[in-house]
Amino acid sequence: MEVFILLLLTFFSSCKEDLMAPDMVKFPNTINVPIGGNTFQVSGDIKENITDEGIISWQYPETVFETYIYFQTAKTVFLSFSLENTTSNSKIRVTTGVQTKEISILPNQSKAEIGLVNFDQGYQKISLKGVGKQGENFALIKSFQIGFEGTLGLDFVKDNIDNRFYWGRRGPSVHLSFQVPFEKNFKWFYNEMTVPPGQDPIGSYFMANGFREGYFGLQVNSESERRILFSVWSPFQTDNPDEIPDNEKIKLIRKGPNVYTGEFGNEGSGGQSFLVYNWKAGQTYKFLNSAEPDGKGNTIFTAYFMDPQIGEWRLIASFLRPKTNTWYNNPHSFLENFDQNMGYKKRSVTYTNQWLIDNDGEFTELTTANFTGDDIAKRNYRLDFGGGIRDGEFYLQNGGFFNPPSPLNTQFSKEKTNSIPKIDFDKLP
Repeated sequence: MEVFILLLLTFFSSCKEDLMAPDMVKFPNTINVPIGGNTFQVSGDIKENITDEGIISWQYPETVFETYIYFQTAKTVFLSFSLENTTSNSKIRVTTGVQTKEISILPNQSKAEIGLVNFDQGYQKISLKGVGKQGENFALIKSFQIGFEGTLGLDFVKDNIDNRFYWGRRGPSVHLSFQVPFEKNFKWFYNEMTVPPGQDPIGSYFMANGFREGYFGLQVNSESERRILFSVWSPFQTDNPDEIPDNEKIKLIRKGPNVYTGEFGNEGSGGQSFLVYNWKAGQTYKFLNSAEPDGKGNTIFTAYFMDPQIGEWRLIASFLRPKTNTWYNNPHSFLENFDQNMGYKKRSVTYTNQWLIDNDGEFTELTTANFTGDDIAKRNYRLDFGGGIRDGEFYLQNGGFFNPPSPLNTQFSKEKTNSIPKIDFDKLP
C-alpha cells in the first residue's frame, strides 16, 4: 500500500511540473533582459519599431521578433515579460526551442507569465509572433524576466551606458592586426579578400586594408547598391566634420572615374571616397594602398582596387592628411555591421596573401596576426564573434548568434605562401 501511495504521489508530482500554472512557481532570483539591446525583427516586410525602450509598435501579423540570450549552462527557468500601455485584448505566440505557448493579454496588464522553460547551453532565442488582436498593437514589450534557483550565468546586452543597446544590436566588431616583423619605411600594403557566398548581408563592411589613419574595403549598402570604400580620418578629433578647422581637413588630391568624394562623421570625421561597384560574394578581390610623407609635414594616402572584370588596377582616391608625417603603420583588417537592424545576420570574410612593400620596392610577407574585438565583444555582451586561421588562411566572422566564440587577444600564424603579387607600380593610374 505504501509503495502504491508513493507511486501515486510521484505521478501527480510529475504532472504538476508539466502542467504547473505560472503563478504556482516562485523562484528566488530574477534577471531582467531588456528588449532594446537584444531583440530583432526577423520577419515581416513592414518594419515595426524597436527602440531603447523596447518594442513600441507591433501592428502586423507577419512580424516575428527574436530575442537572443547566451546561457553559460543548460537551465530550467521561469520566463515572463513586462508590458507597456496595454489597452486591448490580444494573443501572441511565444516559441523557445521546441516549446510553444500562446499567451492572452488583457487591457491594463503589465506582466505576462510564460512559465517554465528549458534552455540548453549556448545562444538561445525567444520568438514572438502575433496571433490575434482587437487594438492597434499585439503587445508593447519592454523586457523579459528570467526567474531561477541557485546560480545562472547569462550573457546579453545588459545596459545602455554609452549607447550600448545600439552597439549591441549592431553586433561585435572583430579585427586582425598583422604583425610587422621589422621596422622599415613601408609604403604599400597589399591584401586579397574573399567574402563567402551567403555571408554578405546588408550593413556589412569587410575592411581589407586598414592603417592607423583610415580604412579601405567593401560595403553592402542595400539590396541594390554595393561600394568600394576608402576613408581617411582627420587629425582633429570630432564626430562632426563641420567642426574641423580648414588646416586639419583631409584634402582630395585626385580620384578615379565615377568615384564619389566628400566628408564623413559620427565615428570620427575625415575624407571619404567610394565607388559604387557590384562586387560579388565568392570572388577574390585585391587591394593596394599607400602612405607616404610629402616632406612638408603631411602624408599622402592613396588606394587602388584591382577590378577583375577588366584586369586592371583602378584608382579610388588619393588624400592629403595634414599634420601627419608617417609611412604605412598598423596594417590590419576588420569586419563590422553598421546597420543595427541586421545584427542578427551572420557574416564572414577570408583574407589571403598579405604583403608590405617598402619605399625601395622590397616585399615582406605578413603571416602573423592578433585577433581582437570591440567593447561589445570584450564585455561578453555579444559572443557571436570568431577569427583566426581556417584552411590555412586568416578569417573573421560575426553576427548570427553562433556558438562558440573565438578567444579574444589570440595570436595566429600561418605558413608563408611566397606568392609575391605582380604589381607594375609605374603603370598605376
